[in-house]
Amino acid sequence: MTVLGTVKKKLVKDIRVDVDKCTGCRSCEMACSAFHATPKYSSLNPAKARIRVIIDETKDIYVPIRAGEYTQAECTGRNLYTINGKEYSECSFCPSSCPSRDYFKEPDTGLPLKCDMCEDEPPLALPMCVQACQQEALIYIEREEEITTQKPEVKMDEMEIAFDALVKKHGKKKVMETFGRLSKS
Repeated sequence: MTVLGTVKKKLVKDIRVDVDKCTGCRSCEMACSAFHATPKYSSLNPAKARIRVIIDETKDIYVPIRAGEYTQAECTGRNLYTINGKEYSECSFCPSSCPSRDYFKEPDTGLPLKCDMCEDEPPLALPMCVQACQQEALIYIEREEEITTQKPEVKMDEMEIAFDALVKKHGKKKVMETFGRLSKS
């Protein structure tokens, strides 16, 4: 199999967090929830925000976490992190929406939430959480990254060999039924 690669530039948008500046005011949560309310700006509900501030007031630690990708399964990592003498689990700082916790799930429907950088028409200059952060703990960054896309060139004879092996192992009827189901999804 031959692999052909092309280099493209991709605009990457990100929000950096300076935890030393975060005071735990949660204005980022409020701004996010208002922006994503239906209709827009009609309510404030931090449970609907795509950003959460993890708070440990006794140690004066505040960490804003943005909602990431949805995952259908819990992770297996259970590492602990010690920050200023207090232990935190990996889940405390994980951006994923997963079955093991309620972070980043829409409270009314249970659907996963994901930060969309407040994409809107017309586009906002800055995501709402960054605009609302008076401490400048959230910093919006745009950068270009080079990405290499690889497209494998598959020869038909390789496909035929693989298909023939499946037919020999499972039978033609079962293979055809499986391909039929896969083509519908």
